[in-house]
Amino acid sequence: MVKFSKQFEGQLVPEWKEAFVDYWQLKKDLKKFHFLNTNNNKNPNQNASSFFTSLKKCFPFGHQRKEHGAIQVHKKLASSASKGDMYETELLEQFDDVDAVQEFFTCLDLQLNKVNQFFKNKEKEFMERGDCLKKQMDILIELKSALKQQHGKVSSSQDSKEDASISCTITCEEDSVRDRIEEEQVVQETTTEDTLERTEEIDSPKSEEIAKSMRIKREDSKLRSLSGRVFNCQGKNLKINIPLINPTRTFSAISYLVWEDLVNQSSKKCNPEGNRLQINKTKLHHAEKMIKGALIELYKGLGYLKTYRNLNMLAFIKILKKFDKVTGKQILPIYLKVVESSYFNSSDKVMNLADEVEELFIKHFSEEDRRKGMKYLKPQQHKESHSVTFFIGLFTGCFIALLAGYAIMAHITGMYRQQPDTVYMETVYPVLSMFSLIFLHLFLYGCNIFMWRKTRINYSFIFELAPTKELKYRDVFLISTVSMTAVVGVMFIHLSLLTKGYSYYQVQAIPGFLLLIFLLLLLCPFNICYGSSRYRFLCAIRNIVMSPLYKVVMLDFFMADQLCSQVPALRNLEYVVCYYVTGSFKTQDYGYCMRAEHYRDLAYAVSFLPYYWRAMQCARRWFDEGETSHLVNLGKYVSAMLAAGAKVAYEKEKSTGWLCLVVIMSSVATIYQLYWDFVKDWGLLQVNSKNPWLRNELILRRKFIYYFSMGLNLVLRLAWLQTVLHSKFGQVDYRVTGLFFAALEVIRRGHWNFYRLENEHLNNAGKFRAVKTVPLPFHEVDEED
Repeated sequence: MVKFSKQFEGQLVPEWKEAFVDYWQLKKDLKKFHFLNTNNNKNPNQNASSFFTSLKKCFPFGHQRKEHGAIQVHKKLASSASKGDMYETELLEQFDDVDAVQEFFTCLDLQLNKVNQFFKNKEKEFMERGDCLKKQMDILIELKSALKQQHGKVSSSQDSKEDASISCTITCEEDSVRDRIEEEQVVQETTTEDTLERTEEIDSPKSEEIAKSMRIKREDSKLRSLSGRVFNCQGKNLKINIPLINPTRTFSAISYLVWEDLVNQSSKKCNPEGNRLQINKTKLHHAEKMIKGALIELYKGLGYLKTYRNLNMLAFIKILKKFDKVTGKQILPIYLKVVESSYFNSSDKVMNLADEVEELFIKHFSEEDRRKGMKYLKPQQHKESHSVTFFIGLFTGCFIALLAGYAIMAHITGMYRQQPDTVYMETVYPVLSMFSLIFLHLFLYGCNIFMWRKTRINYSFIFELAPTKELKYRDVFLISTVSMTAVVGVMFIHLSLLTKGYSYYQVQAIPGFLLLIFLLLLLCPFNICYGSSRYRFLCAIRNIVMSPLYKVVMLDFFMADQLCSQVPALRNLEYVVCYYVTGSFKTQDYGYCMRAEHYRDLAYAVSFLPYYWRAMQCARRWFDEGETSHLVNLGKYVSAMLAAGAKVAYEKEKSTGWLCLVVIMSSVATIYQLYWDFVKDWGLLQVNSKNPWLRNELILRRKFIYYFSMGLNLVLRLAWLQTVLHSKFGQVDYRVTGLFFAALEVIRRGHWNFYRLENEHLNNAGKFRAVKTVPLPFHEVDEED
């Protein structure tokens, strides 16, 4: 039977762990005092007292004086109304170790007050979000009905191909939500200094200066505020937020800004007659999708709050039972009444709101089909099959056997020695090297998922992955083992045919067909072979390639970081594509691509393109969020870009000047990257932390792992030194040596991924963010605004 502490830790919401009952601390407090067993250590007069006590229970005259329990819990009003009621326990009976018991109940009261406070705050947050979503639904329903009426009018007079739309007047200047929040915070800070003189402060010159500075700030950040437009429709002033998350909306926002600057330079506010906003089916569909996602996230948050209530209630029961067992007192019934009547257990607002959200979603988003609606609100995760584990073991064994056979055959034929068979190493080996690096990275990602799940890091929430479509670590292991078995099997067959006397002209197309099959499988539009994951991967690659135009999310810049470690694989891919597309495999002219000028120029682009994409993502994040740390991070990738370009130039020129430049640029980039790894990404090297040189909050219990990880990251970061030292392993070809050092960089990246997500998880947990905050499309504004 699983211990409750393990069950409790496995079921709690990871981001809310600090807000749950500290069950482990309460257990430690219980261990501080030990009471003698009543059966073994009885007082001489204990039998007589027990006899009289039983008589009092049997006869009514024994209850002439009301008996009190061992404790009494007092309910006090907090200093502020937001904190709610506070509980404090008073000991009425004498305990053997009074100080330890009093410390236990002090901690227990603290946990109860903490749970009530957190539950009340989260309940208030979800209730406000629920009220806002109800208003959003009312506006959406009103606009959809108006659109239908407008569509009925224009269908008779206009072409049926033209989309009907509602003409809504833009009534005021655009404004960003962040600017309004900052303005409210500034005004609140000034008004809270002296609440008795609010009216004087509003009219004071200080408030006027604040308002003026905020207006100037809005003018300076005009492009960032293009996500919202204020319009008048159906007698209401509404603001529709259109997030700039794709190139179409970005270019539309830029063109709108240019048009406004060219045509309306003299006016600060939009002309109601000259600017009209068309709300068509596409915009309403996008607004409906945003509201649907917000309802799903709200329902998920309400479910987490229910879990929070049930687990905390069970924790109080378990710890009180342990206390009664240790002390021999009957404390559970007394304290449990207080817990049951406390706010977190007695409030039914969460249950009612969950029912309302469920009814609203089923009515408007699932055509009143409850089963269909609950698939979105409560998605059922697929159970992991034992067949997946079986096939992982099967293909792992096949891969090891084929790899051993391939290595033995390559050793016998001398393919990997220095200049044994230039054709094979120039044409076939890049295919094997490319696939080896890619699927090694994928295997390490499976290891990361395993460790994230074991340490309760909510990677699905951080990456915004659907729980029913995300890849489990067994799925990742299966993909990597099957793929590498296929790759090594094909390479084994290809090498076998060469040893049997077949010419390169006859068998050279085999590696090209292997690459083509993998590309077709990746781009397959049918929902087979993890179709949803392949689609999400392609979307992430698309967002990376067009990174300045797409809004950057965690998964996108995480994937871009992985590409920065796959530069050797990308260069091998460049050569293989050139070799087969130009038809060089037919003429056996493997040096054609190396002689082509365009190919040599493309080598520079391939080497620093991943760093360029990552730098553009940092620029976009700075543009969206306005934090200067993103600009500092951008400098790190610029330095890496310059170092990669210098390395490619040195490989071609082989001069002392380029070698010095490689050493200088690589050293600067390495120091920059190490600082960012330790301080920013990992959150380590904190001087004033309670953990020496580590951050205050850690996921892993053994601290030496972090020190070892820092040292390992330092060593693997210096792998670029092989460019200068020209390290060789006996008679092994330099391409095999290059593959070894490229694999070290992939291993370093996989090792870094765990700590990157750990840092992100701790930041989320610190803000108690367990569900996404979905932006809402409509915002009602006052006429004065």
